[in-house]
Amino acid sequence: MEQQTACSVHVLSDDELLLRLDALVSESQRVEAEIVAHIGEVDARRLYARFAFPSMFAYCTEKLHLSEAAAYRRITVARSARQCPELLSALRDGRLHLSGLATLVPRLTPANCSELLVRATHRTKRQIEELVATLAPRPDVRAGIRRLPERSAQHGLDETATRHTGRVDTAPTGGELVPGRVGPAALNSGSPALATVADAPPIHLRGSGDRAVVEALSASRYKVQFTASAELRDKLERLKALMRSEVPDGDVATIVERAVSEKLERLEARRFAKSAAPRKTLPQTDMTSASRHLPAAVRRAVTERDGGRCRYVDERGRRCSERHRLEFHHRHPYAMGGDHSPDNIRLMCPAHNRYLAERDYGSGAIRSRTASQMQVPLIDPHG
Repeated sequence: MEQQTACSVHVLSDDELLLRLDALVSESQRVEAEIVAHIGEVDARRLYARFAFPSMFAYCTEKLHLSEAAAYRRITVARSARQCPELLSALRDGRLHLSGLATLVPRLTPANCSELLVRATHRTKRQIEELVATLAPRPDVRAGIRRLPERSAQHGLDETATRHTGRVDTAPTGGELVPGRVGPAALNSGSPALATVADAPPIHLRGSGDRAVVEALSASRYKVQFTASAELRDKLERLKALMRSEVPDGDVATIVERAVSEKLERLEARRFAKSAAPRKTLPQTDMTSASRHLPAAVRRAVTERDGGRCRYVDERGRRCSERHRLEFHHRHPYAMGGDHSPDNIRLMCPAHNRYLAERDYGSGAIRSRTASQMQVPLIDPHG
C-alpha cells in the first residue's frame, strides 16, 4: 500500500499534488491534536504504571518509541491543555504547530491563554520565542571570551550542558536530557506544565559541528553564542586594542556589531550599489546596453523599491518573504530584447528566478543550459 501511494504521487498533476498535500497536512494536524489529547488522558489516569513505566515520559519514549524531544513537546502541551483546552483547537486547525505551543506553554495561564494564542497564530518557532522574550525579558549576558575545556567523546554532552547552564537536569530514572524549559524531572513528576519551572534557562546540547545559538532575551536583545577558532579570538583581541579609543570598555558586542556593519556596507555597495551619495538621475544610455551588466543606479533603485526582498507574488496575492541570496531578474528576458530599466528589473530569490526562467524558456532548455552551458540564462543574476 505504501509503495502504491508513493508511486501514485508521480502521476499527479501539479494542481492535484498541491491539493493533496494541503489535505494531508490538515489531516496530520487533526491527528496530532488527537495524539496529544490521548497522551494527556493516559497521563492524567497514570495508565503508564500498568505497564511498568515510571512516568509518562518513559512510556512515550520506551513504549511508543517517540524521540525525547517529541515526547517532551506532546506531554508539555497535553498537560497545559487540561487548564487551557483552546490549545488542542489551535493545534487541530493549524493555527499553531506543536513546537510553537511547547515554547509558549511556560508563559500561558488560563487568564492570558486566549490572548497569547491569537498573538502566536501562524508564527514560526523563532517568532514565538521572541514573543515569549517580550513577555518575560531576561537580562543581557555578560560579554566574555574563554577557552573551552578539552572533552572526551564519552563526557562531551554532559560537559556541554554544564557549560551552558551551570547544571545538568536528569530524570530520576536516568533518562536523557530533554530540550526546552521543562526538564524530564518535571515531566516525570506528573505535574501540569503550567506549574513547572518556567523561568529556568533552556538547555542547549550541541556538538562542535552544530549551528550557533541565537536566542531572544527580551524585545530587542539577543544572546548570540558560538565556538570560535584561536585565530578569531586573536583577531578580536587585536581589534579591541585598535578600537580602544572608540570603545573604551572593550565591549565585544559593540566591536563585533561595528565590524559587521562595515562589512555589510562594503558587500551591499558591491551587490546592490548602495552609496552614501547616489546619482540623482538614472543614466538612460545604459538602459539598452549590449552588456548584461546592470548600472549601479538601476541596482540601487530596484533594491530600494523592492525593499530588499523577493518581489514574486503568487496567484493569491502572497509575496515571497525571502531576503537572502537575492538576484536581479529581467521581467521581459534580456535574451528576448528586455532592457535594463528599473521597470523591467525585479529582485528575486534563486527559487523564483529559476521558476520564471523555466516559464520563459521552458524547463527542458533550462536543464540543457545547466548541462551544456548553452546561451540560455539560468538563474542569471541579471535576468
